[in-house]
Amino acid sequence: MPELPEVETTLRGIEPHILNLPINNIWIREKKLRWPIPVGELKQGLIGNSFTSIKRRAKYLILKSNRGSLLIHLGMSGSLRIFPYFVEPEKHDHVDFGFKNGSFLRFTDPRKFGSILWTRDAENHPLIKNLGPEPLGNSFSGEYLFQLSRKRKTSIKNFIMNANIIAGVGNIYASEALFLSGIRPQKRAGSLSRKQFELLALAIKEILQSSIDQGGTTLRDFVGSNNKPGYFKNKLKVYGRAGQSCTACSKELKQIRLGQRSSVYCPQCQS
Repeated sequence: MPELPEVETTLRGIEPHILNLPINNIWIREKKLRWPIPVGELKQGLIGNSFTSIKRRAKYLILKSNRGSLLIHLGMSGSLRIFPYFVEPEKHDHVDFGFKNGSFLRFTDPRKFGSILWTRDAENHPLIKNLGPEPLGNSFSGEYLFQLSRKRKTSIKNFIMNANIIAGVGNIYASEALFLSGIRPQKRAGSLSRKQFELLALAIKEILQSSIDQGGTTLRDFVGSNNKPGYFKNKLKVYGRAGQSCTACSKELKQIRLGQRSSVYCPQCQS
């Protein structure tokens, strides 16, 4: 599933190629994604218009125009790619945004769990307005996590994956950050000390930034906007490595279930 670094990589890849270019056509070949695409609103709001800015909020991309905003989520397997000229669509290429210069932006999603929505007020959209702070922003810190965690009985992994607490930390990077900070994923959030949260916040920032620098993590379907894979997978310490040796101490990595997700950790390095 594309997480924050993959979405940020996508943003950086498409931004130079779409801003302030007149949109002269939109081809929608599949209207039923996670939610139905509002075809009429999209065409009325964007054809003859252009994107004036693009930003990421958690795992959402917000492409703004002077009539409203396109709100895109890549779901489990989605991607956005730029083509300099029209290329015949393949089976899972659901939406194209065509620009006056002949280039186009293509949304591809094999599993159709992604979404393309239209809104007049992106910041107050129900999917956006209650999100927590950005983990790479100045308002995110160990002290912030410590204060929110008091008396919380949920596991620390589920705590940091709650989008209302931190925007955009998913299974891959939660697992890696907990390993880096030496914390077991099943520990109760309310039991951690202020010092542990300081280490965890730093680890989250470090892991996310490192992944962005590497172009994200390629697991199954994700590729960046340039159709190339991300390379952070080569640096994963615990995620997807259950039963293998810890890269730090050589102990066997253990796997447990927390909620609906698998969690891998090192019983020696994490306590």
